[in-house]
Amino acid sequence: MQFTKWNFVMLVLGSLIYVADLILDVWVTVNFFYKGQHIFGILTVSFVLIAAGVVQCFSFMWYKEDSQQTGQKGLSCSLLIHCFQGGIFTRYWFALRKGYCLAFQCNSSDDLSGVSTLTQDPTNLSSPSREEPVDPHRKVINEVADLSMLRLFEVYLEASLQLMIQLYVLMESGRAGFSQVPAIVISCCAISWSTVDYHIALRKSLPDKKLLSGVCPKVMYLLYKLLTFISWILSVSLFTKLNVNLGLILLLIFWLSGITWACIQQTTFCTSKCMEILYRVVVGFILIFTFFNVKGENTKFPMSAYYTMRVLVTSGILAVFWFCRPPPEHQTFFRAITIITVVALLLGILCLIVYYTSFHPNRSKEKKTFDELDGRTPPRACRIRHFLMQ
Repeated sequence: MQFTKWNFVMLVLGSLIYVADLILDVWVTVNFFYKGQHIFGILTVSFVLIAAGVVQCFSFMWYKEDSQQTGQKGLSCSLLIHCFQGGIFTRYWFALRKGYCLAFQCNSSDDLSGVSTLTQDPTNLSSPSREEPVDPHRKVINEVADLSMLRLFEVYLEASLQLMIQLYVLMESGRAGFSQVPAIVISCCAISWSTVDYHIALRKSLPDKKLLSGVCPKVMYLLYKLLTFISWILSVSLFTKLNVNLGLILLLIFWLSGITWACIQQTTFCTSKCMEILYRVVVGFILIFTFFNVKGENTKFPMSAYYTMRVLVTSGILAVFWFCRPPPEHQTFFRAITIITVVALLLGILCLIVYYTSFHPNRSKEKKTFDELDGRTPPRACRIRHFLMQ
């Protein structure tokens, strides 16, 4: 388990996308208020604040759990940092600092021993760590995995909803504004990157998992997630354009279904009951947009059921939309969106099949294993192993 130069480059790119996403949020919000679209501006700010609050909450609780396991103190500093929304920036700073040292500067065992002094809890600035010596590469990889999971939470809680607003405004006007195209592209890039980065970080952090190596598997996985997401977000936006209340009801039904599924699986990701409830709420929300396995089991049947339902609902939305006849002046525009939705869905399902039949790392003639177990692991074993996106 080594933190390589390529891993560092991926981490840098992820941090840049995170900053770009924040700048985009400010730009989109200001643009909405400038145009007098105050409702959309307020909604965008609300989505950003809710997502940031949830992510900071998980980040602080993870720092707290790690500190309790290692006997560290000084959590007041960490709490203050997270209250001012600095938890993710702090994690990125220390991950980049330690990752750079491991990837570029450490050439001997003595160097690696020196780096272990940097692997203390970054928010514990008042007392030394009593944590037992650990492999610094494994420590950084686990921290990067934590970061990728937090980013995954954020993009689905915030960027996906912001993207829906942008698409709704685009469909209302029938033409793309100056700020809409960059906002839509950056949101799609942030969601796609976070999804693939999470999957790569997950397998990198689990020693019993095969790595997602090679360009073709990563590209196929990216296309599968990106195309199915684009198809679904466009179809839901069309339905919302037809009737806002019906669109919200559809999202609510899928959200409640996702929460119910997480409760049925009896997830045990968090140590506290309140955080576990919050985790299941977040899980249910992400299930609106993409499939993942929240507990160790064979995903063949749940995934087949999920995407079968996705195809049926998308087909139903398109049929209802065209039955109600869009305005004549916008028919060409909506016809193009319909074609994109159908093609993206078909290609996404095709990429899914190709990925799981040809490129999935678990495909092996050795004995069959489940995707992942959602049980307790030894202290500070990779936290991300409790949450396996497929």
